[in-house]
Amino acid sequence: MKYRCLVLDHDDTVVRSAETVNYPALLENLKVKHPDRYISFEDFVRYCFRYNFTGMCKNCLSLTDEEIAEQFEFWKVYVRTHIPPAFDGFGPILQRFRAEGGIICVSSHSSVENIARDYERNFGLQPDAVYAWELGETLRKPHPYTLCDIIRRFELQPYEILMVDDMKNGYDMAKSCCVPFAFAGWSMVLPEIGKFMHENSDHYLNSVSELDKLLFGT
Repeated sequence: MKYRCLVLDHDDTVVRSAETVNYPALLENLKVKHPDRYISFEDFVRYCFRYNFTGMCKNCLSLTDEEIAEQFEFWKVYVRTHIPPAFDGFGPILQRFRAEGGIICVSSHSSVENIARDYERNFGLQPDAVYAWELGETLRKPHPYTLCDIIRRFELQPYEILMVDDMKNGYDMAKSCCVPFAFAGWSMVLPEIGKFMHENSDHYLNSVSELDKLLFGT
């Protein structure tokens, strides 16, 4: 295989969650806690890309750290009964990658609990390592901690890893560690996001099948 380790974002890279879970959960909580505040789905995607979720909450919705923590707790309850579907084609990719000796890691702003559930439900396997919301804001991506730990833990070189993400924070983390980056362009791609990723990604992927070809050459 071209890469020994696959580091995957979760939301809108492996599962279709922005439109089915994350955005609706945010709106539900805003209706109760902050009925005077609103953000469109397009702006939700735009500013999560620009600032990440926490930054979007602070810069666009003027939420405090305490209110963001409350939003996350609301989301954890919401996502227990609103399960995002996986993008078609990921199951065979992950199963083949694992069978051929590949290492599967997840770097996400989702929670460890929900990532584990989604992988078990959709793919019948668990990642080798998960770096998620629980790391805290100081160590979550784009901080390089995740990739540095993966390199140390699995005795890898940066070029042996492929980072796949639909957000800029994944790109920034990969770039800081000299790890190849593939843009997951099969979710909602706004023009400014597409432009940035076309200009900066090592690989711009329009579909999950293109990821399959990149990994296995088929």
